[in-house]
Amino acid sequence: MNFSIKKIGILTIAVALLAEDCKVREKEKPADTSWLEEITISQLQQGYREGRFTVKDVVTAYIDRIEKIDRSGPTLNSVITINPDALTIAEELDAELSGGKIRGPMHGIPVILKDNIDTHDKMPNSAGATVLRNSFPETDSYIAMKLREAGAVILGKSNLSEWANFRGMHSTSGWSGVGGLTKNPYVLDRNPCGSSSGSGVAVSANLCMIAIGTETNGSIVCPSNNNGIVGLKPTVGLLSRSGIIPISFTQDTPGPMGRTVEDVAICLGTLTGVDTSDSKSVASEGKYLTDYSKYLKKEGLNGKRIGVLKGSASFHYRVDSLFARAVEDVKKMGGTIIEIDPPDESAYENASWQVLLYEFKDGLNKYLQRLGSNAPVKNLKELIEFNKSDPVELRYFDQKIFELAEEKGDLNSAEYRESLAKMLKATREDGIDKLMNENRLDAIMAPTGSPAWKTDLVLGDHYMGGSSSLAAISGYPAISVPMGFIDNLPVGVTFFGRAWSEPLLIEIAYGYEQATKHRKAPKYLLSDN
Repeated sequence: MNFSIKKIGILTIAVALLAEDCKVREKEKPADTSWLEEITISQLQQGYREGRFTVKDVVTAYIDRIEKIDRSGPTLNSVITINPDALTIAEELDAELSGGKIRGPMHGIPVILKDNIDTHDKMPNSAGATVLRNSFPETDSYIAMKLREAGAVILGKSNLSEWANFRGMHSTSGWSGVGGLTKNPYVLDRNPCGSSSGSGVAVSANLCMIAIGTETNGSIVCPSNNNGIVGLKPTVGLLSRSGIIPISFTQDTPGPMGRTVEDVAICLGTLTGVDTSDSKSVASEGKYLTDYSKYLKKEGLNGKRIGVLKGSASFHYRVDSLFARAVEDVKKMGGTIIEIDPPDESAYENASWQVLLYEFKDGLNKYLQRLGSNAPVKNLKELIEFNKSDPVELRYFDQKIFELAEEKGDLNSAEYRESLAKMLKATREDGIDKLMNENRLDAIMAPTGSPAWKTDLVLGDHYMGGSSSLAAISGYPAISVPMGFIDNLPVGVTFFGRAWSEPLLIEIAYGYEQATKHRKAPKYLLSDN
């Protein structure tokens, strides 16, 4: 009798231990997060209202996806840092929802920031550079502050082309000393473009709802092109640059990147506002909106006059074919196409290059000085010396751009002032404004770029062509939308126009997107050969 009882007791314990082991194994098993794929902000908000999931559920699921897809599996390597406070923030936002408080359409929406945007938390802001690996800003950037006020969850920081791809010649987009190499989610040996590489990849692979990128020339629209998403580069000044590691005071801007025009428009409205610490932002007074969703019109192209830059797709015959179809789609949606001659690039390209060199030196030195006593280097000159002794930084490409910038004088230099005036006149008064006024245009369209090239750490990027420069150098807005695929690789179309014309561009882009529906989720192919 005693033996039987002991035997039963041992068996009971064994079953209990087995059950506990199964629970542990179940916890270790990656959760099914497929329900997040291609979900929109509106659908997420509806789920919160209906109680189908909580903010914590969503944040947990996105973190699981980052662990499963970004850090293992395909190993996209798009996220440098996951916010250690993300779940705590999610719980706080859930408590607000339970109490009937909803801050707005971004409440509980997970957002990833490019790792050149300051956050005052447990995440460093590195620009992907080893010298800033442990640089913790003392204040939020204006953009981070606005996202927190809107109830967004800053989920983490994304990898980027180091120093926003303004360091050396023959560089490879998507590589940084801190983050390593980011991969294209459609075909893993292809390049994600940059410099907002991780932002584009994270959105495309459904690792977040929205990402914030930055652009000086192409750094939002090109990753949007290569990763099959929507990217909006606003008018310079619509969104504050305070707390963003700079390249150019004249051309820099942050901007939202998402899977749909609707999501991008919703996010944009939460980021606007006058920031007196950024004089470009002060110019947005009376021009910015806090809600762009009313411009999401399916008939957005009807009656619009769209200029097409002649020869803008000539860098690749298959892009030319896709673009020709896009032009026909615009016509079917009630748009009128007017072919126009592009401005002479020689009138502004070298001038812009000189402006970038001068403004980078000035802006970076000021940013490093603001870091205070904790700054590992105090200026560009010290940074150049640091890189010479670092075992990682100069492994794949040089710092020639740093060296050229260091040779420049201050912003009172005649060369700088003349170059600035020349480039703005050529791209504004004699550029976009002239083209649009003479042809009574609502917007201009052109292919965003080529299909993604194979990543090459030896020879650098094999960039074939694109349309970012005119809008970027003028400081005017542009939005890239998926235009189709060449084999397994996405290609985008860009609509751009006058300063402060974001409402009109959103209307046009939404109309095109809704009529064509070219966005497809990536499949993480090893190679397209």
